[in-house]
Amino acid sequence: VSGWQEALMLSTQDWGGTLPLERLLEDAIHIAEDGVAVTRTQAENTRAKRSELEDVHGFKGNFFIDGKLPAEGARFRQPRIAATLKRLAEAGLDDFYRGDLARSIAADLERAGTPLQFEDLERHHAIRLKPLALDVAGHEIYNMPPPTQGLASLILLGVYERLNIANTETFDYVHGLVESTKRAFRVRDRYVTDPTYMNIDPLEFLTADTLDEMAGNIDRTKALPWPNAASKGDTVWLGAIDGDGRAVSFIQSLYWEFGSGTVLDETGIIWQNRGTSFSLDAEHHNCLKPGRRPFHTIQPALARLADGRVMPYGTMGGEGQPQTQAMIFSRHVLHGQRLQEAVTAPRWLLGRTWGAENTNLRIENRFNPAVISALREAGHDVEEVGSFDDVMGHAGALVHHPDGLIEGAADPRGDGQAAGF
Repeated sequence: VSGWQEALMLSTQDWGGTLPLERLLEDAIHIAEDGVAVTRTQAENTRAKRSELEDVHGFKGNFFIDGKLPAEGARFRQPRIAATLKRLAEAGLDDFYRGDLARSIAADLERAGTPLQFEDLERHHAIRLKPLALDVAGHEIYNMPPPTQGLASLILLGVYERLNIANTETFDYVHGLVESTKRAFRVRDRYVTDPTYMNIDPLEFLTADTLDEMAGNIDRTKALPWPNAASKGDTVWLGAIDGDGRAVSFIQSLYWEFGSGTVLDETGIIWQNRGTSFSLDAEHHNCLKPGRRPFHTIQPALARLADGRVMPYGTMGGEGQPQTQAMIFSRHVLHGQRLQEAVTAPRWLLGRTWGAENTNLRIENRFNPAVISALREAGHDVEEVGSFDDVMGHAGALVHHPDGLIEGAADPRGDGQAAGF
């Protein structure tokens, strides 16, 4: 919420935004009160997580309908969220942390058995950060700094560029991006944490010499042994471009499908579980400490292309986010595929996501069988999955052209869509 407060301040003070908070929250309040149709993804995830979350504080009362699992197409209402949003519209977003709403949240949290207190909410505030940036083939790509894995996304593309691969959907293309991913994840897993505690500047990994060395160590015919430790996650990516060409790439995330599963009694707020990224090992670079920010997977991306286009893009999927971002960017920008084609094209996933324990290379079965065979022969532990598999996440992208044209692409694997208003 504090991030939205900072974004609203930026819009009002720097961009001349005029819409009041009441109007900005009006549609969300209506949707929470009137309800929305349960999507396929929501129905499937609720069913899959039932045994794990059914007894978690507040979960069943919020996500079940009339005491039963929600069916796809059923109406899903959240009246307590509507009331909370109305309160924020009246009192302002700061009320979430330092007002009466914060006191209600703190009381809810205490009833739910969590250690968070009003003072913890009161101390919280958002900060504006400078994104990491990397030039790839003359295009400026931006991603989030630590404690996110945005650094890994930029390393991945920087290494891949140096492999000079000519065509997509080939062994060289898949192998090159997978091996680039391994180099990027090794850096991420060893160094990325709350930047206050990092002992190295992330920019050191984005120098030409460092990227050259990583690319030079890739064997063009054999897979590097894997796995390293992996992390799971879940996000929702959204992008927006206005009539003046301002572009936004952002993510809302609870981490796992339903976060912690804990739904607060009075406010109806579901609480996230990003703290699971902490380690209880005091020697670990992501060890749990008071006031420390956890490593997390949230990393919306945006690129300024050499021809003047601007491209916000991103995806859900934890471990898969850097990989899917690289596939979309490389296919569309470096190899000339159409935007929707780049999002729809078959994907792969190295590592674990959405709570799965697999750390192998899962690949959609739409790839040429010869490519899949060549990957196995090179030493990749390949597992074929469905044609449009949910494990690959749900991606999207927008492109703003200098003449004002806006392209949008949504992932057929998910419930999202591209829309103009």
